[in-house]
Amino acid sequence: MSGGPKILVIRFSSIGDIVLTTPVYRALKQQIDAEVHLLTKKAFAMTVRHNPYIDKVYTIDKDINDEVTAALLDEKYDYIVDLHNNLRTLRTKKKLNLPSTSFHKLNVQKWLLTTFKMDRMGEDPHIVYRYMDAAKSLGVTYDGQGMDFFIADEDVIDVESTTKGVLRPDAYVAIAIGASMPTKALEHDQLRRLLQLIERPVALLGGPAEQELAEELAENSDRAVNFAGKTSLQGSASILKQSRVLISPDTGLMHMGAALDHPVISVWGNTVPRFGMTPFYKVDSSTEWHIVEVEGLKCRPCSKIGYNKCPKGHFKCIRKLDIDRIAALANTI
Repeated sequence: MSGGPKILVIRFSSIGDIVLTTPVYRALKQQIDAEVHLLTKKAFAMTVRHNPYIDKVYTIDKDINDEVTAALLDEKYDYIVDLHNNLRTLRTKKKLNLPSTSFHKLNVQKWLLTTFKMDRMGEDPHIVYRYMDAAKSLGVTYDGQGMDFFIADEDVIDVESTTKGVLRPDAYVAIAIGASMPTKALEHDQLRRLLQLIERPVALLGGPAEQELAEELAENSDRAVNFAGKTSLQGSASILKQSRVLISPDTGLMHMGAALDHPVISVWGNTVPRFGMTPFYKVDSSTEWHIVEVEGLKCRPCSKIGYNKCPKGHFKCIRKLDIDRIAALANTI
């Protein structure tokens, strides 16, 4: 047990955001010897599975019930670090009645950027630094070591034997074919063209929602293998880590790739890198990574999260992406 303060960190969702908060847990544990607990949604708890900097994880489905509240009160925390900062966390902090700090969401700045295309995001708005700022009053600073994602031995997938030699470590491309919102993801025809242009074997990654599309893509390619909806999150990370490079939209797998210090081709649709959610690597990393986006669109960004369909109807932020460039990068990295 640690000899430092007992701290509850709150971050409810999602996979990518929780990966982005991992430098905070590491700093609290290593720099002030804190006992670190995390309160998150049950659906995303697997993101911090095996993380040695988190001592205990409490989960909720949607809202905090009386049972979880009682358990948190029994822990007798010294401090709360709120890395979500919404009405639900406000209610939680009120119930626990403890000293706390919250991270700055820059909602006004994001609204100005999406509504009027006025950039007031600051010199380096990366969200990792803002998460770290929420804990600085406790005496911790960013250590320059990037993000964390841990894969246990039992989660490692032997891709070569599993695919009967179609995929070999460091010789295939991993593609995250989906995203949390459709306006972030490549369209089906673009994915088909990408598979035609990529000269290496391909592992298709995603969740159950992408499984049908991935099956279709794999059936029409002699070099693609579908893992979408067939592995755990850690299993997907294992496949990603063994690839030569990951192609991913602005989504959780992209941040997992950066946390594993892996080459990433980061593809952007209606959201923009200026929101502060680009792949985040350790300070001394020499890992190659690229951003591919359509610059100069007057309607972009249209949202800080995304939409089910393009509000303008033309979907230029995705349809004008240079698929040839994405493939060329995947073939040469």
